[in-house]
Parts: sequence; C-alpha cells; structure tokens
Amino acid sequence: MTVADAPKAGRREWVGLAVLALPTFLVAIDIFVLLLALPHLSAALKADSTQQLWVMDIYGFMLAGFLVTMGTLGDRIGRRKLLLIGATAFGIASVLTAFSTSPQMLIASRALLGIAGATLMPSTLALITNMFHDPKQRATAFGLWGGTFTLGALVGPIIGGFLMESFWWGAVFLLAVPLLLLLLILGPIVLPEYRNDQAGRLDPASVVLSLATMLPIIWGIKELARGGWQPLPVAAIVIGVIAAVAFGRRQRRLSDPLLDLGLFGNRSFSTALISQLCYSVVGGGTMLFMMLYFQAVGGMSTLQAGFAMLPGMAAATAGFMVAPILASRFRPAYVIAAGMTGTAAVLVAFTQVGATSGTALLIIGFAVFSFCGAPLVALGTNLVVGSAPPEKAGSAGSLAQMSNEFGGTLGGALLGTIGFALYRSHVAGTIPATVPADAAEAARDSIAGAAAAAGKLPEQLGAALLGPANEAFASALNAVTAIGAVVLAGVAVLIGTMLRHVPPIGQAAPAPGGEDGQADAVAPVAASSPSA
Repeated sequence: MTVADAPKAGRREWVGLAVLALPTFLVAIDIFVLLLALPHLSAALKADSTQQLWVMDIYGFMLAGFLVTMGTLGDRIGRRKLLLIGATAFGIASVLTAFSTSPQMLIASRALLGIAGATLMPSTLALITNMFHDPKQRATAFGLWGGTFTLGALVGPIIGGFLMESFWWGAVFLLAVPLLLLLLILGPIVLPEYRNDQAGRLDPASVVLSLATMLPIIWGIKELARGGWQPLPVAAIVIGVIAAVAFGRRQRRLSDPLLDLGLFGNRSFSTALISQLCYSVVGGGTMLFMMLYFQAVGGMSTLQAGFAMLPGMAAATAGFMVAPILASRFRPAYVIAAGMTGTAAVLVAFTQVGATSGTALLIIGFAVFSFCGAPLVALGTNLVVGSAPPEKAGSAGSLAQMSNEFGGTLGGALLGTIGFALYRSHVAGTIPATVPADAAEAARDSIAGAAAAAGKLPEQLGAALLGPANEAFASALNAVTAIGAVVLAGVAVLIGTMLRHVPPIGQAAPAPGGEDGQADAVAPVAASSPSA
C-alpha cells in the first residue's frame, strides 16, 4: 500500500484518540499530584523518610519493570483488551491508594498502580498506530498524544491543590476513577481490537528475566544517585546486567520472543530510540538541578518550583502541535535536528547561570528547551512505533516508553553524580571558619543540606554559609548543562545523518536500492488481526 492509498481516519478514530488521551492524562497527573500530596499523606500516615522514598519510587520501579512484558502481552491477547484490563486495575489501585491506612498499604497500592500503568502506554501507542494509517494523520495523532501528557502536567498541580484544600490528601488519587470509568464505557465502542493471532505463548522465563533486568538496575541507579557509591546498589546493577545478557540470549533462541531484538536492525527505529533515551537522560539531569536551584538557591517552595516548570510544559504542548505540521513540509530528520540544536543552545545559555542570577533565565530557557525538544518526542515516537511491523507495535510502544522512564532515571543518576561531586569539590575549603562545624559539614554534603543548615543559623552566619554553597552549586549546574549541550548537539548530528532518508510525512519513501536501500526493512512475522 502506497502513502496515497492509505485509508483516512474518520470520526470514530478521532473520538477513539480522545478516549486514548484519558489514560495518558492520568499518568501525567499522577506524577504531579503525588508531589503535592506527599507532605500531607506522610503526616497523616506517619511515614518515615525511607517509607516516603518508597512511596515515590515504587510506582516507577514497577512501571519500568513490566513495560516490555505488557507491550508484548497486548500484541498477543489484544491491545484494547489489555488497555481495559489495565484501566480497571488502575482504578482499583487508585481507590486503595486514596484510602490507605498505613505506609505499607500505600506502598503496596502504589506498586499495583505501577503494574497497571505499564499496560496503558504501550497499548495506547500501539492502538494509535493501528487506528491511523495515513502518515500525516498518524503524526498529528502522536502530537496530540504528547500534548495530552503535558496538559496533564499543566493542570495536575492546579486540580490537585484544589482537591486537597477542599477534601483530604486521598482525594487527589480518586480523580482517576471517573476518567477511567469513561474509558471503560467508551473504549469498547470506539476503540478497535488488534492482536496477533499467530503469536505463540508468553514465555514465563523471559518475563522473569526482564524483571530481573530492569528492577535491580533502576533501583541501583536511583540509590547511587541518592547516596553515592555503595556496594549494594552496585551489586544490584551487576545482577541486572547479567540478567540482561541472559535475557538477550534467550530472545535470540526463541521462535516467538518476548522482545524481538530484530527491531533494532531498523535504522529509523534504533536511531529514534537512542535519541529519545539521550534526550531523557539530559532532560532528567537538567530538571533535577533546576528544581534544586529553584528551591535551595532561589528560595522557592516545592510547589512554587513545580509551578515554575509550567511554562515549559505549555511550550512543550505547543511544540507537539507544531512538529507534525513542519514535518509534513520538511524531512523529520531536519525538524528534529533543528530542535535538538535549539535545546543544546539553551543549555549553553544555562552555563552562564550564577548564584545571584535569579530564576528567570532558567524558567524561560526551560520553556524554549521543551518547545525545541517536542519534535523528537512526537516524531520520534511515531518513527519508533511506526517502523515496527503492525503485530509488534505494542512491543515497540513499550520500548518508546521505556526510553523515557529509564532515561530520566539514568540522567538523574549520571548527571546527578557528576554534578554533586563537582559541588562538593567546589564548596570544600570555601566555608568560613566562623560557621559551626555541623552546619559546615551539612553544606559540604549537599546544597539542600546547606539551605537547611543556614535556616537554623543567625542571619549573618547563614548568609556566610549560603554564599559559597550557592556559588558551588551554580558551578555544578553550569557543568551539568555543558555536558548536556554536548550530548544533545551529538543527537542533532546523529539524527540529521541517520534519518535524512526519511521523507516528509505524507510523501513516498525512497524505492529499494535508493538512498536508503533496504536499511530499514523489517519483515513482518505474522499479520495482526483487527476485530470489532
């Protein structure tokens, strides 16, 4: 089928896209309302600091661990079926979270939310691919999908704040229930079912190995970022790497693997996936240092720091809308590469942020950064999922989501470790001798420790402590953003080189033997079966 022959989506498909936006919206809201609710639920449930960390982290651990499994499961049993099962489980887990009576119950409920959440994104991305065959409409659909996520990030703090002021902390988690009920009612009506009838049984050993890969690695990376180099997190990462090797070997032996490693032989697929991972790494590390700067150096509260990120979310929404339009006139590689060049330029500007610069440059710069990065997310996701055979769309969607989840974690760990090491190096020996020893030690450990210690000191001593600490942290921020600028400039070159064969959206691809030849051929294993 040529591009011109691709059937156009009708009203049912666009209504279906609106229905698919509901779980995407919920996932975005969940991230931000938890930040708002954490102080209140911690006080109400008497959660200690370790339990608070598990409340924050367990959702992401389980989500990342089950993404590959759920993406492949949807290809086998039906993507709509898995979406509706996951939505039901997400609603039940949301109710359990809202009415948790102990930290342990809350952690367990959040773990269930993570497992249920792993069903939502791969199914959503795969269904978009199956519903929209026209390249221009598909690119627009992915742009709207990405815009929905940032819309959730925009309104999440507002809705969450209203609910907590009007009711109690658990109300923010009940927000998911009516939206999921709407999905469960409308989904069977407007969403088609797609599954691979020729797929084999799910391999339990592969599922176990995928979990043994992701969970230890992500936990180890987070612990290294949080507490520095320690034996247990390093051992966990080593175990995860060993499991990953075993997982890869098993997938190559299976006739119907959990994850088809042959997908990575597609140039468009692998280039877009690697680029999204790099962008998530840099974005995760940059946002970490921006949030710390806002609070520790800029004196903002956690909520104020969250609101300072909202212009960036709004700009990203605009970028998601504009990217498909530009990519229909110009090659996607050039649109994405131009955006990556813009993100690198913003990070170069961030290298000039000082301890007394204020927050305006970071807020405005992050908006530009988000707008310029949106084409990679929207068009890159389209390339990742669209490059896979139809029967592998769920698996490809899980990898696209994995690059975002894992990249953010990896960025916080890698760039965080580098930045915090530079901070400690710069602050050492700069704290005045008049500062009490315990306060000086806290400042040498972290910028957050410096801010907390300074608040307990007389005004003059607090200023004497914060001055060098803020200067050291600004220097660390400069270094982290400089590294990020180099990485994203490299991504711009990679995309401009490796994806230049991809034509503007809606135009025919080069014939075999042309510029691209057979580099992006992915042979379908089995036809997918659509059913009403």
